[in-house]
Amino acid sequence: MLFVEKWKNRFDLPWEVLINAGNSGSIFVSGVDSLDWKEQGVEAEINQVLNHKHLGNGSILLFHNDAKYTPQALDTILKGLKEKGYDIVPVSEIIHTGEYTVDHEGRQIPAET
Repeated sequence: MLFVEKWKNRFDLPWEVLINAGNSGSIFVSGVDSLDWKEQGVEAEINQVLNHKHLGNGSILLFHNDAKYTPQALDTILKGLKEKGYDIVPVSEIIHTGEYTVDHEGRQIPAET
């Protein structure tokens, strides 16, 4: 599963930045930074996401709402993700609220019951 977040605020921090997700009080880590803020072009943004070493089930993608090339790149990125077998889902579907651990890539692993 995959979640694509179009940020409402801009954070000039590294990709590991923690963000407050609305009123839920939840904190999320972006594991796949599109680097859209660098404004390197449509193809660079597409390649950054689709070939990211941390792209996988449960990845959270980081995009900024004021990035220059994201509107042109997003359709191709979404199609490419679907071609790779990923589903685009709301973050609420991939965040565990019960007992869990977090792996080295920031993915939640539900505790075994």
